Amino acid sequence: MNGEKNRTDYKGLNISMKAPDTGDNVFLSGNFNNWQANDVKFKMTYHGHGQYSFVFPSDFSFSQPLEYKYVRSGGWKFGEIDRFGNEVDNRIPFTSKGEIKDTVARWRNDGKYYRSEFYPNIQTISHKFEIPQLIKTRRITALLPFDYDTSNRRYPVLYLQDGQNLFDDNAPFGSWEVDKKLAVLSEIGMGNVIVIAIDHAKEERINEFSPAVHNLNKGAAEGKRYVRFLAETLKPFIDQNFRTIPDSHNTGIGGSSMGALISIYAGILYPNIYSKLMIFSPSLWMTPEISFNKLNKFSSFHTKIYVYAGGKESENMINNIKRFEGRVKERAPQDSQVNFKISIDPDGVHSERHWGREFPKAIDWLFYN
Repeated sequence: MNGEKNRTDYKGLNISMKAPDTGDNVFLSGNFNNWQANDVKFKMTYHGHGQYSFVFPSDFSFSQPLEYKYVRSGGWKFGEIDRFGNEVDNRIPFTSKGEIKDTVARWRNDGKYYRSEFYPNIQTISHKFEIPQLIKTRRITALLPFDYDTSNRRYPVLYLQDGQNLFDDNAPFGSWEVDKKLAVLSEIGMGNVIVIAIDHAKEERINEFSPAVHNLNKGAAEGKRYVRFLAETLKPFIDQNFRTIPDSHNTGIGGSSMGALISIYAGILYPNIYSKLMIFSPSLWMTPEISFNKLNKFSSFHTKIYVYAGGKESENMINNIKRFEGRVKERAPQDSQVNFKISIDPDGVHSERHWGREFPKAIDWLFYN
C-alpha cells in the first residue's frame, strides 16, 4: 500500500536528446530497468542529425527518482561519456512531467573513449638521464602531439612528476591515462601541449619531493636540488631538442600528492619559469612551514594554479588547500597576478583514476582559458 503511494507518475514525460550522429540505435538505461543496455522497451526514436526522443508510456510509474544514462547498440562499450572521455554521472530528471532536453558529448567506441589517430607520439628521451644536482639518473619521457612530426609549430610544455603512473596501463597504483586523455584533447583542439614525464625516485621519492624544511624525519630533503635540476638542466635540454615555446607563459609544472608538493615548491622558487601549476591532492601536511617568502624576490609575475582535491581524502586536505591559496596571494608581490581554480570532487579519493579524470579539465583551464 505504501509502495503504491510513493510511486511517481512519469507517463508522458518526454526526453529529447542530441548526440554525435553515428547512425546507431540509442536506448535509455537506468534504475527502472536494472541498467539493462539495449532494452527494446526503452529504445529512443531517431529524428535525424543526432536528434533522439523517448516518451514514457501511459502505464509507466516508478517508486524511486529516475536515474538513467544513454547507450548505443552494442551495450555499455558504446555508452555515453563527457567531452573529455570521462564517465558521466547518472542523469536525474528535474521533473516527472513535460520535456527534458539532454546532450551527449561523446560516445565510447567498442570500449575506447579516444580515437587512435590522435594518440600522442611517445618518445623515451633517456632511461638514464643524468641529474647532476643529485648524482642520479632517471627515465624521462616526452609525450608529443600526434602531429608533431608533420607540423612546424612550437608548443607549450607541461612537466609532470611520477612518470611511472602517468600512462603505463600496468602501473601498480593505476594510471592517469595521460596518453589517452591527450588524444581526446587533440581531437577537440586542445592537445597542442608537450608533456614531459619525469619518473620518480622509487624508494627515495619522498626525500626527493620534499622541500628543504626543518625537522624532516624521513631522511635528507632533496627537493631544492631536484627543482634546480628541473629548471637548470632538464628544461634547457627540452627547449634545445624540441620545438617548444620556452617562455614562462607557455611552461607549466604539476603532479599529485608529493609530486604536487614539489611542483608547488618549484613554482615558488621559479615563478619566472613556470606560470601554470597543475596541483592535484598536494601533500601540504608534509611541510606546513613551506616558505612563501621566496616569492618576494620577484618584482611581479603572472601565475595560474589549478588545484584539485577529493572530498574523501584526508581530513585536512581541503583546509590545507584554502590555506595555501591564502598564503600565496598574501605573499605575492603587489603587481603580480595569481589566479586560482579550485576543483573539489565530494566523492573523490586519493588515486590515479581521479587525477586522470581531472587532467583534461586542468589542461583546458591552464592552457586554453
